[in-house]
Order: sequence, then C-alpha cells, then structure tokens
Amino acid sequence: MGNATFIVWRETIEAMLVIGILHGWLSAQQSLEAASRRRAFHWLWGGVTAGIGLAVLLALTLLGIQSWASDTTLEWFQALMPLLASALIFQMVVWMRRHGAGLKRGLEAELETVSARANWLGMAALATLAVGREGAEAVIFLYGAGTTEAPTQTLIGGALGFALALACYGLLAQGGRWFSWRVFFRITEILLLLLGGALLVDAMDKLIGLEALPALMDPLWNAGFLLDDSGRAGGFVAAFTGWRAHPAGSSYLALALWWGLAWLLVLRARPAAKRAGRP
Repeated sequence: MGNATFIVWRETIEAMLVIGILHGWLSAQQSLEAASRRRAFHWLWGGVTAGIGLAVLLALTLLGIQSWASDTTLEWFQALMPLLASALIFQMVVWMRRHGAGLKRGLEAELETVSARANWLGMAALATLAVGREGAEAVIFLYGAGTTEAPTQTLIGGALGFALALACYGLLAQGGRWFSWRVFFRITEILLLLLGGALLVDAMDKLIGLEALPALMDPLWNAGFLLDDSGRAGGFVAAFTGWRAHPAGSSYLALALWWGLAWLLVLRARPAAKRAGRP
C-alpha cells in the first residue's frame, strides 16, 4: 500500500504541475475574448479528461491480459512488468533532472504558438499527453509494484496518494512559502530511484525463478537476523529499497549497476539551469 500511495502521489503532482502551468497561462491572457477563453478552457479540460481515459484504458488492458493469460504467460508478464517499470522510472528521473528547470518556459512557448494560430486542439493535446503520460506511468508502476498486493490495498493506497497530492500541490503552489519545487523534486527523485531499484530486484528474482537468468551466488549473504524481508517491517523496506535478507548474486549485481548509473546520470549531475549558469 505504501508503494501505491507514493506512486500516485508523485505522478499526480507532476500532472497537476503541467495542468497548473497551462491553466495559469490561459488565465493570464487578458487579450483573449471571453468566448475564446471559455473555448480554450473547454479544450484544456477536454484534454485532461482524454488523458485520464488513456490511463484507464491501459489499466483495463493490463487487467484483461492478467485474466486471459495462461499461468506460464502470466508469470513471464509479471516478471517483465517490474523490469519495464524500473526502466521507465529511471528514464523519467533522468529526463526531469535534465529538462525540469525549463519545463514551464517550454510549455509557455508552445502555448504562444497555439494561441497565435487559435489552435486550441494543440493545447488539448498537451494536456492529454501530460495527464496520459503520468497516468500511464502510474498504472505501469502500480502493476509492477503491486502484483503481490491485494487490489483493495492498492486502491486504498492510490486514493491516499491522490489526496496527499492535492494537499501537497496546494502547499507548493503558495510560491515556495512552505516548500520549494526544487526541494520536492530532489527528494522525490531519490525516492523514485529507491523504488525503481526495488522493482529491478523484484524482476530479477522472478526471472531467476523462471530460470531465465543465473542466480550466481545464492544466497549472497544471510542477514535474516538483522532484518527479515518476510516480516512486516522488513517487507516494507524490501518493497521500497530492494532489501533482501538472502539475496541472489545476480539481483544485487543488477542493483549495484542501477545505483552506479543513477550516480553518474542523476545524483552527480547538476540540473540544466545550473549547468547553464542560471540560479
């Protein structure tokens, strides 16, 4: 449930950030006629609705695959989905680290072009892509992280994450009075990397169980006396960090490579704005 809460919280805030930029830009366009502005807002919310629809369609597709697939096919599917989810998490964190600082300027430049051509369909497409992308990522992350959780736990965690996202966005929208966007993204990118590493270990364990990969040293160590990942506390840590009391060598070799790449491409790298010499 904790993973579902975090995933929905983070993805919802990212979607809200983009929609907030689009909404704020439209609200500031005093030169637009009232009828044109109303039409633009209709296109904006239509795009948001379409993006949610895309995410729901993906969720139904995944559930459909789970219902008709054979046991062997389902085992492979459930092994590959966490692997896909971890790759998407890594790609998203790297992208935000490189382009997040210029996101607002880039969106506003696209909106200027849309406004000049009175092409509100283009703005709706921006909203659809933003919400659809974040929603699709949330669905894939949730499926990858929640294949062993009860559906009710995932639903409760998701609802809690959405409520927390609304509250946090309200605080972040106060102009940095309580908490800055830069600090928010810095903290959550580390949490995402932890979650992505945990999904990678989970995928590796499943692939080893399917005999698709060698285990190498198994177990690599025995640390059950420190923290047993089959217990409540150990299970929570395992789900969020990839901790194993008795890990397979292949799984932790993949985790070491994950954090090596994370250090090179994310943690050591400076945001784009700082590289360009901007504050």
